[in-house]
Amino acid sequence: MITLMSSLASGLKRTASRFACAAAGAVCALLAWTSLADESATAKPAFTDSEIKLILSHGPWPAPPAHDPTNRVSGKPDAIEFGTLLFFEQRLSGSGTKACASCHVPERNWTDNLRTGVGMAELDRNTPTLVNLRGQRWYGWDGAADSLWSQSLRPIVDARELAATPRHVAGLVRDDEQLSCRYRRVFGAPPSPTDDEAVFVNVGKVLAAFQETLFSGRTPFDQFRDALARGESPSSLSYSTPAQRGLQIFIGKGECTSCHSGPNFTNGEFFNTGLSRFEPLRKPDPGRYAGIRQLRESRFNLLGPYNDDTTGASAAHTRQAAMARGNYGEFKVPPLRNLILTAPYGHAGDVETIAEVVRLHANDGQHAGALNLTPREQTDLVVFLESLSTFSNPWRPDDAGRCE
Repeated sequence: MITLMSSLASGLKRTASRFACAAAGAVCALLAWTSLADESATAKPAFTDSEIKLILSHGPWPAPPAHDPTNRVSGKPDAIEFGTLLFFEQRLSGSGTKACASCHVPERNWTDNLRTGVGMAELDRNTPTLVNLRGQRWYGWDGAADSLWSQSLRPIVDARELAATPRHVAGLVRDDEQLSCRYRRVFGAPPSPTDDEAVFVNVGKVLAAFQETLFSGRTPFDQFRDALARGESPSSLSYSTPAQRGLQIFIGKGECTSCHSGPNFTNGEFFNTGLSRFEPLRKPDPGRYAGIRQLRESRFNLLGPYNDDTTGASAAHTRQAAMARGNYGEFKVPPLRNLILTAPYGHAGDVETIAEVVRLHANDGQHAGALNLTPREQTDLVVFLESLSTFSNPWRPDDAGRCE
């Protein structure tokens, strides 16, 4: 485990450096293109009071940590430590060859940068990043999970991902001295010798406790936003002019904030943008329509016996989830932080660059959007979106030591 963690630490540094160089080149190219355009458009924009109010709504960042009431071990250091070990544990899979980290790679911003994920077999959707998951309402592209711990269970038993069973997972935790010791430390009792499902769910909860700690660092946008909150003038700040123009488009003409709102730049709900050109594996993907059905059928949803929130308040949205014709083909609105690190884009992973995402939404001959952004406006919007990324990964591997 120590060797693995050391390797991950080195990989994080190498990958951050590689991405930083690539991103710097992309930004320089965009700025060079901008400098050739009409000089009359190079002045920093003036923001109205209502625009500044919208800008401030995208922070502060990082968002304050929030305890998950549905998970009794949320935020507990022992649970986070146990969940970290299990996240990198290949024996969790049925074959003993795959771990959660096989697809959610720390050096790749906790995704895999592949078009679609590959576990025991190729999947039909893009692998989303695990960064900034805490506090969300729905999980997965189709929202088939209503808690982070139930979402953590799904890939373990999916035949195309880790291809395990609750019995396999429970047996691993019972039979391994160190895992059993950590389970007892977290939950106050050894893993049940007979209730495989209860042990399986608790594995999901410690995995969730670990994932809650993954968040992205502060960005150039955050520095600009906080300066505005202090009452400083936008014209006096070092935030680049193209980024400021792109921000004004984002909150104004682009109408991006109708879906990409709040500090994490997502409303957490579902929308059909038509972003992907092709359906995954050339088959129709019902998206949210099927996700709601799976949510309601799951034993692990917040209406089930494993929700630790005794008030029942956390299950309100699950009760309200209902099938509707309009949600066929809808997918979860992704957050935009660290966007530059998570290519390719879309639920099918067939959009390669941020510039292409913007172009598709800008309706320059494509079907995805309804707006009409000029090439300059598209470039400014890309520069702004790049300013939402940071190459500083706050997570660092650590040696957990032995459990006694």
